[in-house]
Amino acid sequence: MYELEVNRLKTLDELLHKIDQKNLKVVAVAQAADKEVLRAVKHALQLNIGHFLLVGDQPEIKNLAEQVELDLSQEGIRLKHSEAGLAAEEAVKAVRNGEAHVVMKGQIDTKQLLKAVLNKQFGLRTNRVLSHVALFEVPNQEQLIFLTDAAMNIAPTLDEKVHIINNAVEVAVKSGWTVPKVAPLAAVEVVNSSMPATQDAALLTQMNRRGQIKHCIIDGPLAFDNAVNRQAADQKGITSEVAGEADILVVPTIEVANALYKSFMYFAGAKVAAVISGAKAPIVLTSRADSAQSKVYSLALALQTSK
Repeated sequence: MYELEVNRLKTLDELLHKIDQKNLKVVAVAQAADKEVLRAVKHALQLNIGHFLLVGDQPEIKNLAEQVELDLSQEGIRLKHSEAGLAAEEAVKAVRNGEAHVVMKGQIDTKQLLKAVLNKQFGLRTNRVLSHVALFEVPNQEQLIFLTDAAMNIAPTLDEKVHIINNAVEVAVKSGWTVPKVAPLAAVEVVNSSMPATQDAALLTQMNRRGQIKHCIIDGPLAFDNAVNRQAADQKGITSEVAGEADILVVPTIEVANALYKSFMYFAGAKVAAVISGAKAPIVLTSRADSAQSKVYSLALALQTSK
């Protein structure tokens, strides 16, 4: 069994400090003609956490860069002209051929970007399922916590949950966690034959104990309160290495993840970083609802976890 002392990050700013500034990696931005994305690029360059390959319509990128006061002539920026419809393909190819290490979504449809990522000829597909891994800094909590999957897999099967856990564990370990603690969530803490989420959680726990899922500690099913609060777990008499100390919350459906994600953001005022994991390189999917700060944190998480 793994040691119980687990190293953890406590703030998202720690991600920024972990970047190796002597060997900065490159982010290929697909269709970079987007003000908010260019603001994030500007901020990332100021923090010196990465270099950027801006793919898309050059005149449009230059115009928007001028509006956000981003100097495109500075070290750490390269432009690559592409028609809007080919920007995703060009950005993915840049990662595939070693020009870049991370793909970032710009002014482009998510489906179009993922189609390029999964292209059999030039894409970044592997034998793993793609999944969304979010890392939250929640006010008044002592540590950061991961949530998966809030964007890709609607109702994952047991096999897909194995991939989802492996993806999240890989991100966590590369980000500084030694042996992350994983809580498969359900509505109750006992196995119930009428509640498939509890059965999957128990199977994932047993698979971990038998070495089929490695580099983490899994215990479940656990309800949300028992996963994140030791007092709640103690009150229910739950004896577990994970209860009250979960690093990674694994949800049974996308609806659960969506509700938790937005509750963290809108009710708790959390900060977040997020990537798509499972491809040959991390993918940063930005949203207009994301703050510039969140975009930079997501870039830092992706750069930290890229090869």
